[in-house]
Amino acid sequence: QVQLVESGGGLAQPGGSLRLSCAASGFTFSNYAMSWARHTPGKGLEWVAGIVSDGSGTYYADSVKGRFTISRDNAKNTVYLQMNSLKPEDTALYYCPKGAEGGLGSFSDWSRGYIDHDYWGQGTQVTVSS
Repeated sequence: QVQLVESGGGLAQPGGSLRLSCAASGFTFSNYAMSWARHTPGKGLEWVAGIVSDGSGTYYADSVKGRFTISRDNAKNTVYLQMNSLKPEDTALYYCPKGAEGGLGSFSDWSRGYIDHDYWGQGTQVTVSS
């Protein structure tokens, strides 16, 4: 069965860094796009970053562009989110949902959550506070 296990969250100071990891199993990881999304009670769900199956293309929300980097290692079935220059507003529960086979669709559709992501992990909490 498909499993997605996020890790690497925790408490960070403003301006600090964290690296999230997502270990995938139960499907041919290298065939599928992957994303990172975050949820906060006040703002709801935000699509943060996405990466196509071979890693050749990425999407970023404007709120994280230039600070976050998504990458993947298809040999290790793992997707990463390097988060730098963290801000208190980055505090959220972060998920790495499994996307569609191949690509992410258009940026507009992806950022609005119109692209199907059929499996989600339990998430990892990121808290940015001094």
